[in-house]
Amino acid sequence: MVAFRSAKERRTHPHFRGAKGDQHQPEKRATMLGELFDPQCEFYIHEHCRPHWSQAGAIVFITLRTHDSIPREVLQRWDREKQDWLERNKLAVTGLHWSEVVESLPDADRVRFNRQFDRCREDFLDTCHGNCVMRQPEIAKIVADSLLYFDRDRYRMGDFIVMPNHVHLLVAFATPEQLIEQCDSWLHYTAFHINKRYGQKGRFWQQEPFDHLVRSPEQYDYLRDYIRDNPRKARLTAGEYLYRKYE
Repeated sequence: MVAFRSAKERRTHPHFRGAKGDQHQPEKRATMLGELFDPQCEFYIHEHCRPHWSQAGAIVFITLRTHDSIPREVLQRWDREKQDWLERNKLAVTGLHWSEVVESLPDADRVRFNRQFDRCREDFLDTCHGNCVMRQPEIAKIVADSLLYFDRDRYRMGDFIVMPNHVHLLVAFATPEQLIEQCDSWLHYTAFHINKRYGQKGRFWQQEPFDHLVRSPEQYDYLRDYIRDNPRKARLTAGEYLYRKYE
Protein backbone atom coordinates (compact mmCIF):
# COMPACT_ATOMS: atom_id res chain seq x y z
CA MET A 1 0.00 0.00 0.00
CA VAL A 2 1.28 3.48 -0.81
CA ALA A 3 0.15 6.89 0.38
CA PHE A 4 1.08 10.52 0.01
CA ARG A 5 0.84 12.84 2.98
CA SER A 6 -0.22 16.36 2.06
CA ALA A 7 1.70 19.36 3.32
CA LYS A 8 1.68 23.14 3.45
CA GLU A 9 4.24 23.26 0.67
CA ARG A 10 4.26 20.85 -2.28
CA ARG A 11 7.43 19.92 -4.08
CA THR A 12 6.69 20.52 -7.72
CA HIS A 13 10.01 19.52 -9.26
CA PRO A 14 12.53 16.76 -8.49
CA HIS A 15 15.61 18.94 -7.93
CA PHE A 16 18.29 18.14 -5.36
CA ARG A 17 18.06 21.60 -3.87
CA GLY A 18 20.47 20.91 -1.03
CA ALA A 19 23.13 19.53 -3.34
CA LYS A 20 26.59 20.86 -3.82
CA GLY A 21 26.69 24.17 -5.62
CA ASP A 22 23.24 25.43 -4.58
CA GLN A 23 23.97 29.05 -3.69
CA HIS A 24 20.66 29.51 -1.87
CA GLN A 25 21.45 26.96 0.86
CA PRO A 26 23.33 27.78 4.08
CA GLU A 27 27.04 27.05 4.02
CA LYS A 28 26.60 24.11 6.42
CA ARG A 29 24.56 22.29 3.77
CA ALA A 30 26.86 23.09 0.83
CA THR A 31 28.54 19.67 0.92
CA MET A 32 25.33 17.66 1.39
CA LEU A 33 24.26 15.36 -1.39
CA GLY A 34 20.58 16.30 -1.03
CA GLU A 35 18.02 17.87 1.29
CA LEU A 36 16.99 17.18 4.85
CA PHE A 37 13.60 15.59 5.44
CA ASP A 38 10.95 18.30 5.85
CA PRO A 39 7.76 17.07 7.56
CA GLN A 40 5.96 20.21 6.33
CA CYS A 41 6.41 19.11 2.71
CA GLU A 42 4.68 16.26 0.94
CA PHE A 43 6.18 12.84 1.60
CA TYR A 44 5.46 9.30 0.48
CA ILE A 45 4.85 6.16 2.55
CA HIS A 46 5.17 2.68 1.08
CA GLU A 47 3.62 0.04 3.36
CA HIS A 48 5.05 -3.46 3.22
CA CYS A 49 6.37 -5.41 6.21
CA ARG A 50 7.08 -1.98 7.66
CA PRO A 51 6.46 1.55 6.39
CA HIS A 52 9.11 3.19 4.21
CA TRP A 53 9.05 7.00 4.23
CA SER A 54 10.54 8.94 1.32
CA GLN A 55 10.55 12.49 0.01
CA ALA A 56 11.76 14.03 -3.24
CA GLY A 57 15.39 15.09 -2.93
CA ALA A 58 15.70 14.11 0.74
CA ILE A 59 18.77 12.21 1.95
CA VAL A 60 18.04 8.70 3.18
CA PHE A 61 20.26 6.32 5.13
CA ILE A 62 19.79 2.74 3.90
CA THR A 63 21.04 -0.56 5.26
CA LEU A 64 21.01 -3.64 3.03
CA ARG A 65 21.81 -6.94 4.74
CA THR A 66 22.26 -10.51 3.62
CA HIS A 67 19.45 -12.92 4.43
CA ASP A 68 21.62 -14.91 6.86
CA SER A 69 23.03 -11.91 8.75
CA ILE A 70 20.48 -11.94 11.60
CA PRO A 71 18.74 -15.17 12.75
CA ARG A 72 14.93 -15.20 12.79
CA GLU A 73 14.76 -15.73 16.55
CA VAL A 74 16.81 -12.59 17.16
CA LEU A 75 14.50 -10.54 14.92
CA GLN A 76 11.42 -11.88 16.67
CA ARG A 77 12.87 -10.97 20.07
CA TRP A 78 13.62 -7.41 18.90
CA ASP A 79 10.09 -7.11 17.53
CA ARG A 80 8.63 -7.94 20.94
CA GLU A 81 11.05 -5.60 22.69
CA LYS A 82 10.11 -2.68 20.44
CA GLN A 83 6.41 -3.12 21.11
CA ASP A 84 7.12 -3.46 24.84
CA TRP A 85 9.21 -0.26 24.79
CA LEU A 86 6.32 1.74 23.35
CA GLU A 87 3.90 0.30 25.88
CA ARG A 88 6.21 0.99 28.84
CA ASN A 89 6.64 4.58 27.67
CA LYS A 90 2.87 4.99 27.08
CA LEU A 91 3.43 5.63 23.38
CA ALA A 92 1.78 2.53 21.90
CA VAL A 93 -1.35 2.96 19.78
CA THR A 94 -3.97 0.23 20.16
CA GLY A 95 -4.17 -1.97 17.08
CA LEU A 96 -1.00 -0.60 15.48
CA HIS A 97 2.31 -2.38 15.07
CA TRP A 98 5.33 -0.52 16.49
CA SER A 99 6.57 0.19 12.93
CA GLU A 100 3.39 2.17 12.21
CA VAL A 101 3.89 4.37 15.26
CA VAL A 102 7.58 5.22 15.39
CA GLU A 103 7.92 7.77 12.58
CA SER A 104 5.07 9.86 13.96
CA LEU A 105 6.47 10.01 17.50
CA PRO A 106 7.65 13.36 18.90
CA ASP A 107 11.26 13.98 17.93
CA ALA A 108 12.73 13.26 21.36
CA ASP A 109 10.86 9.96 21.73
CA ARG A 110 11.71 8.83 18.21
CA VAL A 111 15.39 9.57 18.82
CA ARG A 112 15.35 7.53 22.05
CA PHE A 113 13.61 4.61 20.33
CA ASN A 114 15.94 4.60 17.34
CA ARG A 115 19.05 4.95 19.47
CA GLN A 116 18.02 1.94 21.55
CA PHE A 117 17.16 -0.45 18.73
CA ASP A 118 19.43 0.76 15.95
CA ARG A 119 22.32 -0.02 18.27
CA CYS A 120 21.04 -3.58 18.74
CA ARG A 121 20.82 -4.17 14.99
CA GLU A 122 24.13 -2.56 14.10
CA ASP A 123 26.03 -4.27 16.91
CA PHE A 124 24.73 -7.65 15.80
CA LEU A 125 25.54 -7.01 12.14
CA ASP A 126 29.09 -6.14 13.12
CA THR A 127 29.55 -9.61 14.61
CA CYS A 128 29.61 -10.75 10.94
CA HIS A 129 27.09 -13.56 11.33
CA GLY A 130 26.43 -15.66 8.21
CA ASN A 131 28.56 -16.56 5.19
CA CYS A 132 29.86 -13.00 4.78
CA VAL A 133 30.82 -13.40 1.12
CA MET A 134 31.13 -9.63 0.64
CA ARG A 135 34.35 -9.91 2.63
CA GLN A 136 35.84 -10.96 -0.72
CA PRO A 137 36.97 -7.86 -2.70
CA GLU A 138 35.57 -9.11 -6.01
CA ILE A 139 32.12 -9.60 -4.44
CA ALA A 140 32.19 -6.23 -2.69
CA LYS A 141 33.05 -4.65 -6.05
CA ILE A 142 29.91 -6.11 -7.66
CA VAL A 143 27.83 -4.29 -5.03
CA ALA A 144 29.80 -1.04 -5.21
CA ASP A 145 29.66 -0.92 -9.01
CA SER A 146 25.89 -1.43 -8.89
CA LEU A 147 25.42 1.40 -6.38
CA LEU A 148 27.41 3.80 -8.54
CA TYR A 149 26.07 2.76 -11.94
CA PHE A 150 23.21 5.30 -12.10
CA ASP A 151 24.80 7.88 -9.80
CA ARG A 152 23.77 11.43 -10.83
CA ASP A 153 21.26 9.95 -13.26
CA ARG A 154 18.54 8.20 -11.23
CA TYR A 155 19.90 9.32 -7.85
CA ARG A 156 22.78 11.05 -6.09
CA MET A 157 24.95 8.54 -4.23
CA GLY A 158 26.76 9.61 -1.07
CA ASP A 159 29.07 7.74 1.27
CA PHE A 160 28.75 3.96 1.44
CA ILE A 161 30.46 0.98 2.98
CA VAL A 162 30.24 -2.64 1.81
CA MET A 163 30.75 -4.83 4.88
CA PRO A 164 30.99 -8.66 4.92
CA ASN A 165 27.23 -9.15 5.52
CA HIS A 166 25.65 -5.71 5.08
CA VAL A 167 25.88 -2.37 3.30
CA HIS A 168 25.30 1.15 4.63
CA LEU A 169 24.72 4.03 2.24
CA LEU A 170 23.50 7.61 2.03
CA VAL A 171 21.57 8.53 -1.09
CA ALA A 172 19.07 11.11 -2.39
CA PHE A 173 16.39 10.29 -4.96
CA ALA A 174 14.77 12.82 -7.29
CA THR A 175 11.30 11.34 -6.73
CA PRO A 176 9.94 9.58 -3.63
CA GLU A 177 8.85 6.48 -5.56
CA GLN A 178 12.44 5.73 -6.55
CA LEU A 179 13.45 4.56 -3.07
CA ILE A 180 11.64 1.22 -3.30
CA GLU A 181 12.19 0.80 -7.04
CA GLN A 182 15.92 1.37 -6.91
CA CYS A 183 16.51 -0.74 -3.80
CA ASP A 184 14.71 -3.61 -5.52
CA SER A 185 16.91 -3.10 -8.59
CA TRP A 186 20.14 -3.14 -6.55
CA LEU A 187 19.09 -6.24 -4.64
CA HIS A 188 18.02 -8.26 -7.68
CA TYR A 189 20.99 -7.30 -9.87
CA THR A 190 23.67 -7.93 -7.25
CA ALA A 191 22.06 -11.16 -5.99
CA PHE A 192 21.98 -12.56 -9.53
CA HIS A 193 25.64 -11.80 -10.22
CA ILE A 194 26.90 -12.91 -6.80
CA ASN A 195 24.97 -16.18 -7.01
CA LYS A 196 26.28 -16.67 -10.55
CA ARG A 197 29.84 -16.21 -9.29
CA TYR A 198 29.30 -19.05 -6.79
CA GLY A 199 27.22 -21.23 -9.12
CA GLN A 200 24.19 -21.15 -6.86
CA LYS A 201 20.58 -19.94 -6.74
CA GLY A 202 18.28 -18.71 -4.01
CA ARG A 203 18.09 -15.82 -1.58
CA PHE A 204 21.08 -13.62 -1.03
CA TRP A 205 19.64 -10.45 0.54
CA GLN A 206 17.00 -9.84 3.14
CA GLN A 207 14.48 -8.42 0.68
CA GLU A 208 13.25 -5.41 2.63
CA PRO A 209 15.99 -2.87 3.50
CA PHE A 210 16.07 -0.61 6.52
CA ASP A 211 15.79 3.08 5.62
CA HIS A 212 15.66 6.32 7.57
CA LEU A 213 15.24 9.90 6.32
CA VAL A 214 17.95 12.27 7.51
CA ARG A 215 16.47 15.11 9.57
CA SER A 216 19.37 17.38 10.58
CA PRO A 217 22.91 18.38 9.56
CA GLU A 218 24.18 16.81 12.79
CA GLN A 219 22.55 13.49 11.95
CA TYR A 220 23.98 13.64 8.44
CA ASP A 221 27.50 14.19 9.81
CA TYR A 222 27.02 11.42 12.38
CA LEU A 223 25.94 8.92 9.70
CA ARG A 224 28.88 9.80 7.46
CA ASP A 225 31.24 9.19 10.38
CA TYR A 226 29.41 5.96 11.25
CA ILE A 227 29.83 4.64 7.70
CA ARG A 228 33.53 5.55 7.66
CA ASP A 229 34.22 4.01 11.07
CA ASN A 230 32.13 0.85 10.67
CA PRO A 231 35.08 -1.41 9.66
CA ARG A 232 37.06 -0.35 12.74
CA LYS A 233 34.05 -1.03 14.97
CA ALA A 234 33.70 -4.52 13.44
CA ARG A 235 37.48 -5.08 13.72
CA LEU A 236 37.96 -5.62 10.02
CA THR A 237 41.28 -5.23 8.25
CA ALA A 238 42.02 -3.62 4.90
CA GLY A 239 40.62 -5.69 2.03
CA GLU A 240 37.68 -7.04 4.06
CA TYR A 241 35.43 -4.07 3.22
CA LEU A 242 34.93 -1.45 0.50
CA TYR A 243 34.47 2.19 1.50
CA ARG A 244 33.45 5.08 -0.74
CA LYS A 245 33.52 8.69 0.45
CA TYR A 246 31.27 11.29 -1.13
CA GLU A 247 33.23 14.32 -2.34
